[in-house]
Formats: sequence, C-alpha cells, structure tokens
Amino acid sequence: MPLLNRPVLVLNQSYEPIQVCSVRRAIVLVFRGRAEVIEALDLYVRTVSDRFAVPSVVRLGIYVRVAPRQLALSKKNVLKRDGHRCQYCGTRKGPMTVDHVVPRTGNGRDTWENLVCACLPSNNLKGDQTPEQAGINLLRRPRRPSAVTSISQLIGVPDSRWRPYLFMD
Repeated sequence: MPLLNRPVLVLNQSYEPIQVCSVRRAIVLVFRGRAEVIEALDLYVRTVSDRFAVPSVVRLGIYVRVAPRQLALSKKNVLKRDGHRCQYCGTRKGPMTVDHVVPRTGNGRDTWENLVCACLPSNNLKGDQTPEQAGINLLRRPRRPSAVTSISQLIGVPDSRWRPYLFMD
C-alpha cells in the first residue's frame, strides 16, 4: 500500500473516533492547523525543505457534530460484525450464511437486531423457527454496530496505536 494512502484514525476534539482518512488528508489537516498529530509512525514524508512524521492518529482542533451514520445492512457487514463466527454453535469452519433470528414467516425483518451469522448445519437445524423453538441459544444478542464498533470490526485496526482510542485496551 502506498504510504500516502495508509489509514489514519481521526478523533474529534473530545478524543471520540469519528472516521478514518488517508495519510495525505491527515497531513493536509495538520498543515492547515485543523488537526494535531496524536500518534505518529516512524516514517516521514519529505518535501524540498521539510519533513513530516506520518500520522497514525490525529485529533481535530474544534469539536465537530457528527450525524449518526447508518452502516449499510449487508451480508458482508453482518458477517464482519459477528467475526465470521456462527452465533448458534460458535464455529468458524465452513461457509457462513446470514440467518433471521425471527424467521421471515414470523414477521421477522431485515434489521441489524434480527440478522446473525450462522453456519449451514446450525441454520438447517434451526430451520424456520425461532432459536427457542429449535432449542438452541444465541451466543450474543445481535445489535446495530456503533461508530467505534464499525471502525474496529469492519474497517479493522491496522495500527496498534489505535487501540486505546477505540476502547480496546
């Protein structure tokens, strides 16, 4: 991956994670005085007369109100949210599918709170029933991912310096 395209965690003035941007964008924010570097890599971007540390985490100088973003509900995002782990038996083996906790025939909707990752054997065992009717339990109740969850689970944590800001330590 080119150096200027590496991901940088952007924090609000209150140290709340709000997004991920590129090194190029982060350096522009810092250069214009709109952000400060909180964590930097041991790499540098050189210009004719200066050099800049490559940021890993930047903090905005002013507080920005961020409207809650709706993460797209998709099979890929449900599987990532659940860590590609079957929410009925806990296995990570075999192909995974998305299962409705409350089946569509029981008025189950396509929502974050009703979709879980399931392996094919567990999905077939559950069939067209609720987990209680099938006699199986969910490992974890499905929820809509928060902004922090979406950054840490869906985008990933490419740098260990991000962990304290994503509440992972």
